[in-house]
Amino acid sequence: MTSSTLPTLYLSHGGGPWPWMQGPWHDAHARLAEGLAQISGWLGTKPKAVLMVSAHWEEVDFTLSNHPNPPMLYDYSGFPENTYHVQYPARGSPQLAERARDLIENAGMAARFDTARGFDHGAFVPIALMYPEADIPMVQLSLRRGLDPRVHLAVGRALAPLRNEGVLIIGSGASYHNLRALGPEAKIPSAAFDDWLQRTLVTEGVAQRTGALSAWQEAPSARDAHPREEHLIPLMVAVGAAERDVAVRFYHENDFFGSLSASSFVFGS
Repeated sequence: MTSSTLPTLYLSHGGGPWPWMQGPWHDAHARLAEGLAQISGWLGTKPKAVLMVSAHWEEVDFTLSNHPNPPMLYDYSGFPENTYHVQYPARGSPQLAERARDLIENAGMAARFDTARGFDHGAFVPIALMYPEADIPMVQLSLRRGLDPRVHLAVGRALAPLRNEGVLIIGSGASYHNLRALGPEAKIPSAAFDDWLQRTLVTEGVAQRTGALSAWQEAPSARDAHPREEHLIPLMVAVGAAERDVAVRFYHENDFFGSLSASSFVFGS
């Protein structure tokens, strides 16, 4: 990695529109908020654009948002009224969408545009903490249905040249995502899977990382942590785009909502 190459990120983005809430739900995210807010400072270089891979968008083929002024997509329910009026008025970038589509297609995978889609909360929640001024263009890339980790590692590899073009590639999901087990019963499985992530991404190094992620379902408590893996698969894109780079865990807590282990990682720091 050269000094002009941006790292990639895998972020745990928390629950719903928490930055715009008050009370215990907001307070439970205090350490996550601190971790997200610090990213722009230690990156040093301000990205020219962001390519965001959110857990909350899946399509048959990889699909890129290319609206020049994306609307908001409030893809949650049961939250306070004010959270349905949140605005993050970053511009889109049809130019970046076209560049990313070309890279994906040149790697032998189909890619399409969505001219109407807005920013979902997997995108606008973390980026609003990182860059509250909303002055960096952002394009979203969907996951591909089937959620094959190898396919998403491959699309990350295809997109790696963007890192040398001022584009920050972010995978936004959650290192633990089992909405049916969020209480004390989740403490042991979330910690077991989080420990595996730390070993796989950071301790064991890059040589074994791709193979281990391709077989992530064999990890300790894998299906307890991710009954459905849409919140894990954005990690594969971030890793694929930084496959030879070291990883650092820059956010971690083992009592998120009282019992959960949660982490975020940077690749090529």
